[in-house]
Amino acid sequence: MGLFSFLKGKEEKTEDVTPPSAFAGEETPASARQADIPAASDSTFTPPPAWNLDALLAPPPESATETPQIGPLDRAITAELQPSIVEAIKTVFDPEIPVDIYELGLIYEIIADADRRVLIRMTLTSPACPSAQQIPSEVRYKIKALPGVSDAFVEIVWEPPWDKERMSEAAKLSLGFL
Repeated sequence: MGLFSFLKGKEEKTEDVTPPSAFAGEETPASARQADIPAASDSTFTPPPAWNLDALLAPPPESATETPQIGPLDRAITAELQPSIVEAIKTVFDPEIPVDIYELGLIYEIIADADRRVLIRMTLTSPACPSAQQIPSEVRYKIKALPGVSDAFVEIVWEPPWDKERMSEAAKLSLGFL
């Protein structure tokens, strides 16, 4: 069986691969000569039909200081969209910390208006965060792709400043703070 063949449910062919020896004249063990190489897949990932693919493929905003075009808070729509928004945010990780940004306490506020435009107010662990461009963009595009969301904006705020007390108990446990 080929490497990862359990994902496709079928056996794949393998090729005989002999790695170069580290030393001249050294014999390669038979177990190292045989390598499982998966065959090229005919299938590609197809997202669920409910995703807004245009949001995922849209170009980045003209400027990083784009003003959010969102109306007044609509409590009913915010309550309706919040569970799926939180789930999407939980898939965004700071590359330096093995905990998602929601559990880290970086999300301060989730607001949706009557037109289903969403504003996320969040912070970063520090103003010098090396992922300061990547994390907010990832949050925005993942929220925009959710069914029922017409547009999404992310606003970075620095007040109140983030500290480890904002983390969930699970995040503190995962990072060894408990």
